[in-house]
Amino acid sequence: MSGSIYGNIFSVATWGESHGRGIGVVIDGCPSGLMLDEQYIQKYLNRRRPGQSKYATPRKERDQVQILSGVFEGLTTGTPISLVVFNEDQRSGDYSNIMNSYRPGHADYCYDQKYGFRDYRGGGRASGRETIGRVAAGAVASAILHELGIEVRAYTKAIGPISIDMAKSDISKAHFSPLFMPDPEASVKAEEFLSRQMDEHNSAGGIIECIVTGMPAGIGDPVFNKLDAALARAVMSIGAVKGVEIGDGFASATLTGAENNDPFRYDESKRLYKLSNHAGGILGGISDGSEIILRAAIKPTPSILKPQLTVNKSKENIEIQVEGRHDPVVVPRAVVVVESMIAITLVDQLFLGMTSQLGKIKAFYSMNAQNSVGQPQPDKSQA
Repeated sequence: MSGSIYGNIFSVATWGESHGRGIGVVIDGCPSGLMLDEQYIQKYLNRRRPGQSKYATPRKERDQVQILSGVFEGLTTGTPISLVVFNEDQRSGDYSNIMNSYRPGHADYCYDQKYGFRDYRGGGRASGRETIGRVAAGAVASAILHELGIEVRAYTKAIGPISIDMAKSDISKAHFSPLFMPDPEASVKAEEFLSRQMDEHNSAGGIIECIVTGMPAGIGDPVFNKLDAALARAVMSIGAVKGVEIGDGFASATLTGAENNDPFRYDESKRLYKLSNHAGGILGGISDGSEIILRAAIKPTPSILKPQLTVNKSKENIEIQVEGRHDPVVVPRAVVVVESMIAITLVDQLFLGMTSQLGKIKAFYSMNAQNSVGQPQPDKSQA
């Protein structure tokens, strides 16, 4: 299987299956000298861990991360960082009834058509547990961004038809909501909506919003490797995501040019700023220094207890009822996944941007030349 590696200079390669021995990631291109330990990474993994509320799968997994390489005495060494989480609570027998049939909304049929074979236990690589590697790598990327004064914060903007009111929201307190919604009133309404779906053996989707602050201007390339294109690709690679928008996104199609353009101004210190941010912090595929705003549409969990029409490998029309332990909504656990993919992408784009100007390259190597070992000079007194 190709396509499990993402990034250019800062790259990640995820591996493992839902019901295999474990899930992991190898990170290449992380600079040396970054403070990093398992406890820091674990905080990120805990945010996507199952079994934390009635709105998540009851699968009991500690998702305990282990650092296998690339870190010594609490600092990264500059060599590849290998991270692993071993699976502890597999129930492969729960999936025996779908080994020869195709679940609606899942990738079963597509995997069979591509590979002629599939791991039907929880979806294999198509399982949400694949995101463990992404989140572990995202923690490392976030640590790098923190050193640069850049912050990536994601939260649940909507569950089904229930959306937050930003005037009533405090993003720093989103973790108090079981749905990771920063608006307490909206969270209560969304919880009631989800409870009704669960009573009807149904599921729901939603929207995740992410805001990046502290991003410098000038990051991204203007043609095929636009910053917004790179972010969209990264977030769209998450299994449950069906749509991505930057800034006003699809709403910008309803605006006029005068409404959609963000006017530029200088403050008293001659520092440039914008009067609005319809563009979401990116112009011409390059960051403009304002907040980057991204939203991801998350589909309803396809595994539901309702009987559904489908087919099997014997080309028979059948009815299926998906057994096992499944999230009635994946949005709250996917918040940190979206955050992680954005962090990984930003680090890679920042590293790529270091070579955009000759002056930056000369300044870097001129500074390093001062610490270089010089060539011995001939002793002219003995000539």
